[in-house]
Amino acid sequence: MATNYENKRSYKRKETEADRDLLLNGMKILLIDDDESLTSVYVTGLAKEGIEVTVASTGQDGINKLKAEKFELVVLDQVLPDTSGFEVLKEIKSTDETKNIPVIILSNFGQKELVKQAIDIGAAEYIFKYQVEISDVAKKIKAVLAEEGEGN
Repeated sequence: MATNYENKRSYKRKETEADRDLLLNGMKILLIDDDESLTSVYVTGLAKEGIEVTVASTGQDGINKLKAEKFELVVLDQVLPDTSGFEVLKEIKSTDETKNIPVIILSNFGQKELVKQAIDIGAAEYIFKYQVEISDVAKKIKAVLAEEGEGN
């Protein structure tokens, strides 16, 4: 049986998650991925979670949009038609204007060395794109942004 302390702690945790959802509602993210069917699903699904998504289909298009607009977070495919997602990540993390924007890597590849490489370059999270529900992606986005907010 839960103690009063545990009940209060549990309530506080739920309250904090609800508050976080309200604070992050309406956030704007950049999704860099060339898979039109996947980006369509992400745009629709994340909109239902209160997340506004702008799509770029190439690495260069993504970099250009990052320079032109303000985004709270980038979701970046590892394989792009013009470059690798890791090269885009390196550019994001080496530019003063964008280095503090958290980046989540989306990938079909799950090798531990690729995950480690992404994190070492500066990715905040690594998601296997076809093994996850949209609601889980939204939770990861919100968790990464909450962590970034606490760190500032």
